[in-house]
Amino acid sequence: MSPSAALVPVSPHDTGIAEAAALSGRLTYLCMCLALCWGVLAATGWVRRFSGRDALRTGHVLLSAFTLATGTLHGLTFLFLEDDPFGVTDLLVPFYDGTPRHALGIVGLELVIAVSVTAGLRRGAREGRWLRFHQLGYLAIGLLAGHAWLGAIASGHLSVVWLAGITLLVPPVVLSVLRVLPAAALVRAGLIEAVPDEPEPAGLHVDVDSRRCHAYGVCQSEAPGVFQLGQDGHLEYEKRPEPGEATNVQAAVRACPMRAIHLLGATR
Repeated sequence: MSPSAALVPVSPHDTGIAEAAALSGRLTYLCMCLALCWGVLAATGWVRRFSGRDALRTGHVLLSAFTLATGTLHGLTFLFLEDDPFGVTDLLVPFYDGTPRHALGIVGLELVIAVSVTAGLRRGAREGRWLRFHQLGYLAIGLLAGHAWLGAIASGHLSVVWLAGITLLVPPVVLSVLRVLPAAALVRAGLIEAVPDEPEPAGLHVDVDSRRCHAYGVCQSEAPGVFQLGQDGHLEYEKRPEPGEATNVQAAVRACPMRAIHLLGATR
């Protein structure tokens, strides 16, 4: 299949299919940027800094599901072009049609599907192995971004400047929404966690798995009164923090990218 044939309509039927392919591709790119941004902000604790609440994993899952749905639709549209047959094999074998940019999109989509499937099977896998495989999602995003940019250059249907604008604007827009919108609205949207009006738990005992801890310092940013990262890269922490630190410690547990912090005792 020629690089330009996919989006150059030669019949009314192909005109509609080409428009569907272009629209689904743009929605996929936007959802992908939002999913990546929300996942990073949630994992690093930035959502809590801007909203005062912990981020919910369901927000990242929802955006990822939209990305997967629109990306799959974008790929399937090419099966319905009349002028140049595009079979299932073209969607499954990356370099089958000899177009590198198509290969990037196909491999990226297949990686996203694989990561999504393993996310549902997470309980049956060891945490370390699951996390390493889940990180392939970053590779998938890079491949899909390359596919989108090369496609924009080849077809001319979407300005590269427009794509760059989406990429650069998504993080500041998301942070602005977190800062401007009231927390109640974000709770209703299912993006952040509601804080119940309960007394803070007491009797917490903190334990850090030194084999998992990579000393990223995320826990220190969430609970500086409990966790301190020394200049030698060694993490020091209070094993029995004060009751007033319980909320911050729980936030550090959720934000730790390696899931190395464990709490024993009364938790909420």
